[in-house]
Amino acid sequence: MPPGSADSLSQDLEAAGVRTRRVRPAAFAETIDDLAAGPAVGVELTDLPVSLADAPVSVDPTPAELRAATVGVTPASLSVAGYGSLVLPGTADGAELVSLFVEHHVAVLRESDVVHDMEAAFDEFDADAETAAESRILATGPSATADMGALVEGAHGPKTVTAVVLEGE
Repeated sequence: MPPGSADSLSQDLEAAGVRTRRVRPAAFAETIDDLAAGPAVGVELTDLPVSLADAPVSVDPTPAELRAATVGVTPASLSVAGYGSLVLPGTADGAELVSLFVEHHVAVLRESDVVHDMEAAFDEFDADAETAAESRILATGPSATADMGALVEGAHGPKTVTAVVLEGE
């Protein structure tokens, strides 16, 4: 990762309305405990050096737990720093549902999964196109619409988003 990427990511995500928490993996459990206040659901953080095993987060949630949840925790496979965007993989375990049906989405990614621009992101997509069977969602900030007048956040997705960036990864 080029120097400054995580700093650039934090600034660009914040500009897009996404809070950022840069933490070492050893501090992840404490961070998730803080962020997962209220009913929380999530999916396994596969391919990441952290886990939700001891967190107050229901992994593999039932439909009732998903409806009641206010916080959703998912992995992000990439972030495009120049756009302040998170790339969320569509997975068989329903990560996109967990990221879209809650008031507060918490996305977890490695610092090394930060790219500077969309061209670099598409290079990453091309590199894993043959092995990646899932779709991807590019999310930039909280859900918002101004279709009917004033800007409304959380219209069809989370009202708030936090990116937890795992430092040193």
